Amino acid sequence: MKTKTKTINFRKSVFPILFILLVIPFVIGGYVTTSMSCGIVSEVEALEAGANTQADCILVLGAGIRPDGTPSFMLRDRLDKGIELYEAGVAPKLLLSGDNGQERYDEVNAMKGYVLAQGIQAEDIFLDHAGFSTYDSIYRARAIFEVEEAVVVTQNYHLYRALYIAKRLGLQAVGISAEGNHYAGQWGRDVREFLAKNKDFVMCFIKPEPKYLGEVIPITGDGRLSHD
Repeated sequence: MKTKTKTINFRKSVFPILFILLVIPFVIGGYVTTSMSCGIVSEVEALEAGANTQADCILVLGAGIRPDGTPSFMLRDRLDKGIELYEAGVAPKLLLSGDNGQERYDEVNAMKGYVLAQGIQAEDIFLDHAGFSTYDSIYRARAIFEVEEAVVVTQNYHLYRALYIAKRLGLQAVGISAEGNHYAGQWGRDVREFLAKNKDFVMCFIKPEPKYLGEVIPITGDGRLSHD
């Protein structure tokens, strides 16, 4: 009888704990999303804000390249939106951040080539070769490129986390969505984004330095200093 009572008591104590552990990730994900929803603006709103205080740069986050080395559909939409905002005068510089951690995988130079082909001046293009994650990209924008105010360009599902990280790391930012094509595999990206929101929520409390930092390259200078 005592053994049965102990088992019941154990279940009563464990189930609430398990329930809390299951609920917490959803609470965190919801908090990151709802707290940053007001930071996503339209092009018109960005232009109106720029008429008073122009942002330092348009930060375009990487999104993968094709086997032939050209930007993926998702990345191309981000770059097109970044170019559109640059040409509209939202900010005077483009900061292209992506993964260049392997010799055969070079997001940032693919991004640079695409932007140059659209007629953007090389000196206005800054490259972050060590944007291995959204956290790294935002951290390095602040620490390496001395960005104080940015317009972040990525797809809508990704903007909430990017803006949350920016806020926690002291970077003033608004986000503009680069929605375009229908992207295959979005369900999988949504699942990864859910997990990433929880990871970066914790990261923003700890605030570790990225794996790579390096010399300062002010965003107010010549972007060619960041080219390889």
